[in-house]
Formats: sequence, structure tokens, C-alpha cells
Amino acid sequence: MLHQLRREQVLPITLQEAWDFFSSPRNLDALTPPDVGMEILRCDSERMHEGQIISYRIRLAPLIHVTWVTEIKAVEEGRSFIDEQRFGPYKFWHHRHSFEAVPDGVKVGDIVHYMMPFGPLGEVVHTLFARRKLEAIFDYRAKAMGRRFGTPPR
Repeated sequence: MLHQLRREQVLPITLQEAWDFFSSPRNLDALTPPDVGMEILRCDSERMHEGQIISYRIRLAPLIHVTWVTEIKAVEEGRSFIDEQRFGPYKFWHHRHSFEAVPDGVKVGDIVHYMMPFGPLGEVVHTLFARRKLEAIFDYRAKAMGRRFGTPPR
């Protein structure tokens, strides 16, 4: 089953400031909860570009680590980018990040479409654990952006 997660947040910064921060793959670490244990293994550029492959190591559970490989599939300079999983914990992962100038700053948006592996068993894991974990990661991200850029999440 294809699942979707959507989030939006307005940050009191310029579109250029938002793009400068979010278009650097290395800044993902600042937005990821420590319990995920994320470590960048391979990132060939400090600036995101189409076709870029980024490898991470993440912790799914205590003592269970996996490699997650994503590709930057599309970049609209200053407006959006899409990352897709090539190898990792999901059967399918497509994440669109968007940035739009609004009167109070920049609206940062995320739309994630994803599927769990292992058919019906994966759906049980999704219901019991994975959905809440993914939501918690994005909740943490909203708080981290609020702290970093000076506004609470909406």
C-alpha cells in the first residue's frame, strides 16, 4: 500500500537562506533525531544536484543498522528537489521538498510517498511502529527548524 506524509512550516527567513541550508545534504544531520543514528557515508558534493547519490547509515532499532542510498532525482533551483530511495528500508520512497516565498518568510513543504517492504507483514509493522516513527522524525525536524530559524512549528 502506498502511504503519504505531508508537512508544511513557515520559517521567517528568505527563500535564498532556505535554499542555501536545505540544498546542502550535510545539513540533514541537523534535522534528524539523534536516536536515528544517521551517519552520511558518501556524499560527493556539498551542493545538491540531479543524479547525486547519497549513502547513509541509519538505526532502525537498537543494534539494527541499515544502509540507505538515495538519489537526487530533480532540482528546481530555489524551489524544490526530489530524493528517491535506491536501496534501503522502504520498498518505495519518493520525497519532494518545496520552498515558496510567503509574506511571513518561506513555506517549507514535504510530501513523502512510501511503501513498506514485506507485503502484509510490512503493513503490520507500519501500523504498529513505522508510521509513528516517521511522523516523530518529521515532528523533530519541525522543532529543529523552529529552533534554528527562530519560529515554533505550526
